[in-house]
Amino acid sequence: MLQFSKYQGLGNDFLIVEGRQGQLPVAVSDPDADWVRRICDRRFGVGGDGLILALPPQGDGDLRMRIMNADGSEAEMCGNGIRCLARYLADTDGDGPGRVWAIETLAGVIRPELMADGQLKVDMGAPFLTPETIPTTLMVDDGLPKGVLMLEGAQLDVAAVGMGNPHVVVPVDDLATIPFDAWGAALEVHPAFPAKTNVHFLQVHDRSHLEVRVWERGAGPTLACGTGACATLVAAVLLNLSDDSAEVMLPGGPLQISWSNRQGSVLMTGPAEAVFDGVLTPELSPGGTASTALQAITSQPEAPSRDEQPFDCASACSEQCQRPDQCLRDEAQQRVQAFLNNTSLDSMLNLASESLEQRTRARFENGGL
Repeated sequence: MLQFSKYQGLGNDFLIVEGRQGQLPVAVSDPDADWVRRICDRRFGVGGDGLILALPPQGDGDLRMRIMNADGSEAEMCGNGIRCLARYLADTDGDGPGRVWAIETLAGVIRPELMADGQLKVDMGAPFLTPETIPTTLMVDDGLPKGVLMLEGAQLDVAAVGMGNPHVVVPVDDLATIPFDAWGAALEVHPAFPAKTNVHFLQVHDRSHLEVRVWERGAGPTLACGTGACATLVAAVLLNLSDDSAEVMLPGGPLQISWSNRQGSVLMTGPAEAVFDGVLTPELSPGGTASTALQAITSQPEAPSRDEQPFDCASACSEQCQRPDQCLRDEAQQRVQAFLNNTSLDSMLNLASESLEQRTRARFENGGL
């Protein structure tokens, strides 16, 4: 059965599925949007703002992250998501403070670091500040794409920043009085943002304290957005509204964001926590059948070494099998079929429960960091 872990960063919550050894079937490693929407549904599924897949690296990274929004679309990157993934890796592999991971994303290689207090500091890379790289049709003025957009009779001053994914920042006088849902939904799909955009409404309390409400592309209102907090700080600095380091208060809590000397990487520091581990029922698994669900591993694998480059059957064999004499998929299916034939449902559930207990015990033995 397909195991997952639920993690949250400032209330932005994700389902994480382990697949670093290339053991996931294509239905999971390259998921159908309908399935993602179903498991992220808070009433009919597990519930979450997105799905994170931990996959074998395609380059020199330690692993590759795919992140799917709750609507089934794929995101280039997610700041809260990558902190959650790093926290999961530390919990699973027993890593301590000082561990840095090189995680491949669609926005490039991102490097989170586990700090002594259990928080994660992430080098988010340099912001994108040209229209074609965000992308946006807004024109650059004083180093920042910005302009005025008309929205339901309102005239909004906006600025666009890319953090590997697109963001629009809208300074306002009072977050409590804006038509948040209407403006957020309209700006997400505004023609000025051809790839759609994440939307952030910004209230400046002082130059080191910013408050933001988030409308995420593909998810709607969320409690936090890490890349959005970074984009907001960059825009606020270039608009002369903020110092180059500030606390960004989101509905789910604060992130510390810094962008030294208006150049180089943006650094984000914040928490991520485990919520629970679980097993998808056959009905919630891809295809909705037990046989499909059990193509995934029934226990957590040992983490690959940093030098090991596991064979990723899901991507390498997308056109045809590359190892017909040593087909990992055929072997796995045979083992799964034998498992199904010889194991009762109660025994399957007991195996899953024991695996989850082992992970939880290891997490606490590691000091809960």
